[in-house]
Amino acid sequence: MGNMQNMMRQVKKMQKDMEKAQADLNAATFTGTSAQDLVTATFTGDRKMTELSIKPEAIDPDDPDMVADLVLEAVNNALAEVEKETQAKMGKYTRGMGI
Repeated sequence: MGNMQNMMRQVKKMQKDMEKAQADLNAATFTGTSAQDLVTATFTGDRKMTELSIKPEAIDPDDPDMVADLVLEAVNNALAEVEKETQAKMGKYTRGMGI
């Protein structure tokens, strides 16, 4: 009976630790940039964009697709940073669980 209670305590502690790690991650900010830092995208850890900055020199009226490409690059770089940090913080809780 004592082993079951000890195991339940450990599960509850792990759950609290996971909730804190997720809250810390959600409160963090992650920034991705494009080539030459022409576009910058900032996200929270829960993948909400909070800022998008485009430098004037990124806007070429003769090549509007370039701005789109730069935005995609910055956004994808920021989201990759979120994913990397999520794996670093949460991976220890989900390893072996198939999550």
